[in-house]
Amino acid sequence: MTLSIGEIVIFQSARYYLCPGFERMINSMKIRQSRRFGRHLPTTALAALLLLAGLTAAQAGPVAPVELAPVERRDIVETLRLTGSLTSPYTSSLSPDFEGRLVSLAVDAGDRVKQGDILFKLDDELARLELAQATAAEHEAEADLADAKRRVVEVRKLVTEKTFPESQARSLEALVARNQAILERRRAERAYAAATLDRHVLKAPFSGVIAERGADLGERVDTDSRVLLLVAIDRLQLDLRVPQQYFQRVKAGTELSLQLDALPGQTIAERVSQVVPVSDPDARTFLVRAQVNNPAAHLTPGMSVRAVIRIGTDRQGEVVPRDALIRYPDGRTIVWVAAVEGDRYVVEERQVKTGLTFDGKVEIIEGLSSGERVVIRGNEALRQGQQVRIAG
Repeated sequence: MTLSIGEIVIFQSARYYLCPGFERMINSMKIRQSRRFGRHLPTTALAALLLLAGLTAAQAGPVAPVELAPVERRDIVETLRLTGSLTSPYTSSLSPDFEGRLVSLAVDAGDRVKQGDILFKLDDELARLELAQATAAEHEAEADLADAKRRVVEVRKLVTEKTFPESQARSLEALVARNQAILERRRAERAYAAATLDRHVLKAPFSGVIAERGADLGERVDTDSRVLLLVAIDRLQLDLRVPQQYFQRVKAGTELSLQLDALPGQTIAERVSQVVPVSDPDARTFLVRAQVNNPAAHLTPGMSVRAVIRIGTDRQGEVVPRDALIRYPDGRTIVWVAAVEGDRYVVEERQVKTGLTFDGKVEIIEGLSSGERVVIRGNEALRQGQQVRIAG
């Protein structure tokens, strides 16, 4: 029997699009020349074959493109999500040690300074005069002491020759002791005057940024005046209030990751530096502190931080990517497991019981074994036993 061109096209289309098994069905049929139908297959028979192919294809379903991921066995980690704020470890309100007039102001608000940089100076003319006066008094005391010692040496020779009274010699020795004490006092006075002069210059006690300037050049200030506000920002602190049930599990060295609106798309990895063992009875929390490096000054005190504390559970388990899970309103959670059948992949629906979620993974307590492969893309409309192919 010979088919018409139109019928051949229909058969080839059905063979290619509807069902791979349809070709085998056609090849197994022996269509012989029939006297009744001549060289053409009746339209009704052709329609029946096409209907049969369509039903077969509908049962098998199209080959769906999917992406797979293996079921892994990993250490299970519990994650605790908290929010906190960055603070500076050092904030200093800088005032002069003496009353005076500002004659130099080297910085302004927003300037970054290093430890030891000169920030401002007071008028030190009187302090320099007092230092000069104290230095002269010290020199005078040194001369008096040297003279007294010389006289004692001379007198002692006379006492040995019994030409000078012993009592007067002892009086001269006492004078040496008094002059020695006077010299020590003068030296202390000179050191005090020098220190007073030095303190007319204020240097940065630590590296940081000038957050505020409270006085202007030429203004008279005293010990109650806040001339500058210095804030350390190279290394900030993050304070977190953690629920008290985690007190035994969160320790110094516990890992945490930080995200800030100021650094979109970035995650900062840090560790807990300190656990304060005092609980807040009202909030039922305790304080956890972490140090956050900030060498580029991208962060500032007061910024809000979203933190995730990673708490170890001391156990391992099977995990899958979060995208593998499909949750239903009735509470069921399923995944599609891909298995090899011959030279193709077919999928099987598997109901699972989940545990903790961390790092984009979900712990599977029941339903999967390590090494199985699950569908993580293209799993929205799969059917039991459907054939799939790996996309890409």
